[in-house]
Amino acid sequence: MEHTDLAAVARQLAARLKPGDLDETLREITAAAVEVLPEAEYASITVRHADGRLQTSAPTDEMLLAIDAAQYELGEGPCYETVTDAVHITSPRLAEDDRFPRYRAVAVGAGIQAQAGIRLFESDRSLGALNLYSSQPGAFEDLGFLGALFAHQSSMALVYAREIENLREAIRTRQLIGEAVGIAMERYELTDERAFAFLTRLSQHANVPLRDVAQGFVHAGRARAQQ
Repeated sequence: MEHTDLAAVARQLAARLKPGDLDETLREITAAAVEVLPEAEYASITVRHADGRLQTSAPTDEMLLAIDAAQYELGEGPCYETVTDAVHITSPRLAEDDRFPRYRAVAVGAGIQAQAGIRLFESDRSLGALNLYSSQPGAFEDLGFLGALFAHQSSMALVYAREIENLREAIRTRQLIGEAVGIAMERYELTDERAFAFLTRLSQHANVPLRDVAQGFVHAGRARAQQ
């Protein structure tokens, strides 16, 4: 692809991948993949959580849920490889790909002849990759710079989305702890400082995050209020 074409795609991606929350951003990424990347007919995102669980997000077609799940179950396929080992993988001719002897029959049976996986993000909590699918044999043979450009633009959008998510979570946690402090003040006739210190000690002694302690207090307080 010419440099001028890459520049045009970059502008298109920048306009398409607008800042939003995490779920919205994941949907924007898969929709943009089908819209912008040549030969990509379908797209999904696989997220590997810290406990090793694999989850499909933002599929552009519901059939991808079963196709992705087959790769998770079989432990093979471009989708699986990109979140467990490879950063970037292509399989232009799945029917002939000996790397995936069990999965290729599933894919071809579903009408998928070519597939690619691109690592998008990696953190302490999760890892994610973009899955691209095509019904045409030979697709994704020349993904190259365009795939790298898409991954870069998507990663930038995801960083922003995660910042928004973390900020919202911090606000929710602060509100939750504030409510728990209020309950402790009323129940034990404490000042706000002593109530907060009380919750902090419970957290430390039980080796449980303060947010979880606060959540328990709030649930118990609401249940008592309903009695």
